[in-house]
Amino acid sequence: MAAVAAGAAAGAAPQQQPPPPQQQPQPTSWYLALLGLAEHFRTSSPPKVRLCVHCLQAVLPRKPPARMEARTHLQLGSVLYHHTRNGDQARGHLEKAWLISQQIPQFEDVKFEAASLLSELYCQENSVDTAKPLLRKAIQISQQTPYWHCRLLFQLAQLHTLEKDLVSACDLLGVGAEYARVVGSEYTSYFYFKLQLLLMERKLQEVHPLLTLCGQIVENWQGNPIQKESLRVFFLVLQVTHYLDAGQVKSVKPCLKQLQQCIQTISTLHDDEILPSNSADLFHWLPKEHMCVLVYLVTVMHSMQAGYLEKAQKYTDKALMQLEKLKMLDCSPILSSFQVILLEHIIMCRLVTGHKATALQEISQVCQLCQQSPRLFSNHAAQLHTLLGLYCISVNCMDNAEAQFTTALRLTTHQELWAFIVTNLASVYIREGNRHQELYSLLERINPDHNFPVSSHCLRAAAFYIRGLFSFFQGRYNEAKRFLRETLKMSNAEDLNRLTACSLVLLGHIFYVLGNHRESNNMVVPAMQLASKIPDMSVQLWSSALLRDLNKACGNAMDAHEAAQMHQNFSQQLLQDHIEACSLPEHNLISVHPLCKSRFPLLGLSDFTCKSRKCFHLIAIHPGFLLAVS
Repeated sequence: MAAVAAGAAAGAAPQQQPPPPQQQPQPTSWYLALLGLAEHFRTSSPPKVRLCVHCLQAVLPRKPPARMEARTHLQLGSVLYHHTRNGDQARGHLEKAWLISQQIPQFEDVKFEAASLLSELYCQENSVDTAKPLLRKAIQISQQTPYWHCRLLFQLAQLHTLEKDLVSACDLLGVGAEYARVVGSEYTSYFYFKLQLLLMERKLQEVHPLLTLCGQIVENWQGNPIQKESLRVFFLVLQVTHYLDAGQVKSVKPCLKQLQQCIQTISTLHDDEILPSNSADLFHWLPKEHMCVLVYLVTVMHSMQAGYLEKAQKYTDKALMQLEKLKMLDCSPILSSFQVILLEHIIMCRLVTGHKATALQEISQVCQLCQQSPRLFSNHAAQLHTLLGLYCISVNCMDNAEAQFTTALRLTTHQELWAFIVTNLASVYIREGNRHQELYSLLERINPDHNFPVSSHCLRAAAFYIRGLFSFFQGRYNEAKRFLRETLKMSNAEDLNRLTACSLVLLGHIFYVLGNHRESNNMVVPAMQLASKIPDMSVQLWSSALLRDLNKACGNAMDAHEAAQMHQNFSQQLLQDHIEACSLPEHNLISVHPLCKSRFPLLGLSDFTCKSRKCFHLIAIHPGFLLAVS
C-alpha cells in the first residue's frame, strides 16, 4: 500500500508543479500603455484631466529609469499647469523634472521644456525673481540647441518687458538676432529684429521708417510658406497696432485689410507641408490658432476706436467663441489675456450703446478672470478701475467715478491710458461744476496746444473736445467753437466717428444758445445721423432734445413732436437700463477702490436725473491701444 501510495504520489508530482513563470512585460510596454491612456484622456472632448493625471501618476511608484521619471514629471507638471488651477503640484513636478534632467546627458527636450514651463509658472505666481535666474541658467547651457536657445532668450526678454525693463529686453533680442544669424536662421533673425521694433514703438517717429524697411525685408524673403506668412502676420500686427497707438484709424485701414487677408491665407496652409532643415527655424512667435484670435482682437480695437460698435460686437463674439474652443485644450496665459482685453473693449461698446447692465456684468467677469492670475490682475487693475469709472459716469455716480479714476491713475504707468483717464476725470469735474481748481490742474496736464503728453491723434482730438466742453459751460462760446472745430478737423481726418458726433452736437448746442437756429440745425442733424449709425444712445438723446427745441423755436410743430417722441423713447430705454444696472449685485463694485477679492454689501439704487449738465456723459472715446497685452 505504501508502495502504491508512493507511486501515485510520484505520478501526480508533475501535475502539482507550478506552471513556468510568464515573461514579465518590459518597462517600455507598461509605460507606453499608461502614456497612451493618458494621452487618450487628455485629448478627449472634453478632456478627462483627472484620469490623465492618474495614468501618469501610476508611472512613478514603479521606480522607472531616470529619463522616464523626468519625462513623467514634466508631463504631469504640464497637464496640471495647463488644465487645472493646482499650481503647487504643477510646480513640484516641473521642479523635479528640471532637477533630474540636468543630470542626464543629451536630454535637451525635457530639460529645456521643464525650464520654460517652470519659469512661466513662476511668472504667473509673480515670482519673477525666481524665474530670471532659472532662465539665465537654461540659456547658458542651451547654446548647442538652437531652437531652445532662441525660445529661452525670447522668454527672458518677454519677462524683462513685463517689468518695463525695455533696455534689457532689447539687449536680449539683439543677442537672439545675432545668434540666429550665426546658426543660419534668417527667419528667426528677422523675428527678433521685429520684436525690437515692438519695444521701440513708444518712439513713433523712429518706428515708421523701420517698419517700412521691415516690410520690404519680409516681402523679399524666400522660405517656407508657413514661416513667411507667420512673419507677415507679425509684421502687420506691429504695423496695425502702431497706427492704432497713434490714434490713426483711417490710415490703418489698408494694413488691417492686408492682415485679415494674410490670416485667411495662413489658415489654409498645413504646418507640416515643409519642415525646415535648421532647428532654429522651428521657433514660432505664436500658434496659428492664437494668431486668428489676435487678428480678431486688433479688428475689435479698430472698430471701437472708429465708432463701428456693431462691427466690434460681431468680431468680439467670434473671438470669444474661438477662445472658448482653444481653452478647452490649452490654458495658455495669453488666451486669458486676449479674453480680458476683448471684454474690456466690448464693455466700452456697451456703455456707449446703452447697455450698462450687461457692461457691469462683464466688468465683474473681467474681475473674476483677473483674480485667477496675480500677473493678469496686476497688469489690468488700472484698466478695471477705468472701466468702473466710465460705468459710474454712465449712471451719474460722480463721486465714485472720481474715486475709480484717481485709483486707476495711481496704478498705471502707461502714458496713453494715463491721458485717457485724465481726459475722462476732467469731464467728471466739468459736470460737477464746483471743482475748478482740480479741473484747471488737469487741463494744464493735457493741453493739446502745448506739450501734449502722448502722440495719439485720437487722444489729442479728445483733449480739444474737453476744452470746448469746459469753455461752453463757462459761457465762452467763441473759444468753445475754436476748440470744437479743431476736434472736428482732427476727427474727420482719421474717421473718429464718435468724436465727430459729440463735437457736432455740442456745436449745435452752442449755436442754439446763440440763437443761430439754422446753423444749429446744420450741426445737429448730421450728429443725429452719425450717432444712429454708431449707435450712441447718449448723443441720440442729446440730439433729439436739441431737435425738439429747435423745431419748436422755428414753429415746426410736427417735426418738434417727432423729435420729442424720439427723445422720450431714448429716455425710457436709458432709464430702464439704468434701473436694471443699479439693481444688480455687481453695482457695489463702484464703491471698491482698489479692487480686492472680498465680497461687498449691496448698495441701494442711485437717483436717476437728467439735468442739462448730466446730458454730457461718456464724451471721450477709447484712444486706441489702451489695454496692453500682457
